[in-house]
Amino acid sequence: MTGAADCSLGAALRALRTELDLPAAFPPEVLAEAEQAARAPDLSAHLDATDLPFLTIDPSASTDLDQAMHLERRRDGRGYRVFYAIADVAAFVRPGGALDAEAHRRVTTLYFPDDRIPLHPAVLSEGAASLLPGETRPAALWRIDLDRDGVAVATDVRRALVRSRAKLDYAGVQRQIDTGTAEEPLALLRDIGRLRAEQEAARGGISLDVPEQEIVEHDGSYGLVYRATLPAEAWNAQISLLTGMAAARLMADAGTGILRTLPLAPDGAVARLRRSAHALRIDWPHHVPYAEVVRSLDPGKSNHAAFLQECTTLLRGAGYTVFEGGDLPDPAVHAAVADLYTHCTAPLRRLVDRYASELCLAATQGKEAPEWVREALPALPKEMAEGTRRAGTVERACVDLVEAALLEGREGELFDAYVVDVHDRDPSIGTIHLRDPAIVGRIEGGTAPLPLGERLRVRLTRSGPAARTVLFAPA
Repeated sequence: MTGAADCSLGAALRALRTELDLPAAFPPEVLAEAEQAARAPDLSAHLDATDLPFLTIDPSASTDLDQAMHLERRRDGRGYRVFYAIADVAAFVRPGGALDAEAHRRVTTLYFPDDRIPLHPAVLSEGAASLLPGETRPAALWRIDLDRDGVAVATDVRRALVRSRAKLDYAGVQRQIDTGTAEEPLALLRDIGRLRAEQEAARGGISLDVPEQEIVEHDGSYGLVYRATLPAEAWNAQISLLTGMAAARLMADAGTGILRTLPLAPDGAVARLRRSAHALRIDWPHHVPYAEVVRSLDPGKSNHAAFLQECTTLLRGAGYTVFEGGDLPDPAVHAAVADLYTHCTAPLRRLVDRYASELCLAATQGKEAPEWVREALPALPKEMAEGTRRAGTVERACVDLVEAALLEGREGELFDAYVVDVHDRDPSIGTIHLRDPAIVGRIEGGTAPLPLGERLRVRLTRSGPAARTVLFAPA
């Protein structure tokens, strides 16, 4: 990307923050409260678990570390034990205070190519509350016992002080496991991750391995790549899913909670997906469940990648649902997880997780949830819906801007692309993937139906940060 493009992109990103009315700097009273909390968190109820050799696995540049894990074999030889430490944000945030109010205004951390807008001030999210290596930190410490098949057989969660021994990244973890140099606590991630993936398949759950566009920075400029998920990321995600499911079960048993729910896809959506599979020459026998077909796909193949992109339409409509008085909502499950599920593993970056942790801690002790939690519950689904929409808007807008900046001044050029989506009502309109540069764009202007899953020569008709998007037409 040229220097001029960098400048215009920077200006467009600043304008985006203003246009979307995104939070700016933290107010002085919030910063002051965060500084005080960082110096004197409430550790009165925390056990000492600093003897457990925890480690974190995150992108290499991350400093807001929500989770740390320690994996081991059960001493009775009947399976595995997962220790999962989640940052105890409630030890720092006073209910009803300025810091709490600001978190409810922000809802989630927002990510930009050049910066981020955090949910909590950096003194907490990247400092006193983050599970940084070598530092003693307050956490909600989960202990989940699994049998030899990876089925959860016992769950406990307590407040505890923990200390991470190492900050690892996904590529490094994958390399250690592949080369056989990983010591057992880390090596068990593959074993447990695979078992949990088998359990997911058995209950009809699905994790989509869709190649994602990722904004990358190099020498002050930004570009886009398609990033395939490493197996280590999938195994790590299974530990998070396991904890979210265990948390949902605890809340269900206690009769009060907040679930992450997703209704089953309507028949019409599944029928549309079957038509797409046929168009993409993907074998989908009528007796084979959708999830089984997805697990058989190779995202490195263009027609498979296009179908995986189509599959994301079945995952729309997820939300948060509160229940009280013992009766579970309808629907109660998350259709992709195929079980009860909640968000509880990212409290530094997502508001609802702090409340889910408190509900589970209370449930484990057989106590009623704190009043400040019960009072906030009814409003949380709407707050989270608005915050999640805003985060999605920011993410898509940032990618659009980088795409437009990368192609600025190249209108009229021809590119090779693959058609990954076609509009139902007008099949001459759709979405294409360019391999180089890694761009996903809208295509329109032709007269013939677009060939779903096929290679297509296209012409760039619109680009540049001022346009905020790219547009192509069939060549």
